[in-house]
Amino acid sequence: MNRFFARFFFNFILAGMTSAATLSAFAQAPAKFTVNPPASADLNYTINAHQSGLTLNGTATLHWSRDKDRYSISTETRAMLLGKILEAKSEGAIDAHGLAPLTSTEKRMRKDPTTTTFNRETRSITFSASDASYPIKGGEQDRNSVVWQLATIARSTPAKFKTGANISMMVAGQKDADQWTFKVGKSETIKTSLGDLKTIKVSKLVKGNDKSQKIDIWFAPGKEWYPVRIRFAEPSGDFIEQTIAKITPQS
Repeated sequence: MNRFFARFFFNFILAGMTSAATLSAFAQAPAKFTVNPPASADLNYTINAHQSGLTLNGTATLHWSRDKDRYSISTETRAMLLGKILEAKSEGAIDAHGLAPLTSTEKRMRKDPTTTTFNRETRSITFSASDASYPIKGGEQDRNSVVWQLATIARSTPAKFKTGANISMMVAGQKDADQWTFKVGKSETIKTSLGDLKTIKVSKLVKGNDKSQKIDIWFAPGKEWYPVRIRFAEPSGDFIEQTIAKITPQS
């Protein structure tokens, strides 16, 4: 049973969030904008998942910190019966493009940690888990920072978050990188432990034949644009969803 739970959470949270990319995807750098990331805070989430008819539960804790020119994100995910199954961290600068990662690390249960490095001097992205390398043009993100880059864009350039708008950026995973495109959806009110929250839903676009993981993110404009719900779904219908339970602003 423990192996089943571990495999399930790994498949949704870790494996499949990025796929191989070609260098041509980096052809153009994104436009610069006035940067206004969310305020520093600790966020606690409850996790609900569905796999082959079974309902699974867990928790996640996220520490988001930023000052004038630096940011850091650290997360810890726990599953019932297993304990801690994932530690992840992203650290970097804040520049004219928004968040500018320097390193992203992930540590799975019973696995060696992996590191993705954004070398600003050589302007390249490299991986401890592969020999792949990608050029830095500006605006590239890792799997931990991409959600917070979207929140930063929403706060910095609200016009880009109109219903129907598309937002594209390069996202680096553990072994490679790919271009992700998100579509801004309509306003939705969701139920949480904090009460009913008015949100803007943003979805990662998946092409017709693409069997990659679908990602939906609900941002709360009234809560600093924090991500208050994130849902990962597979074509099979299996999913994992994390919903905000507590927000603690940092002093």
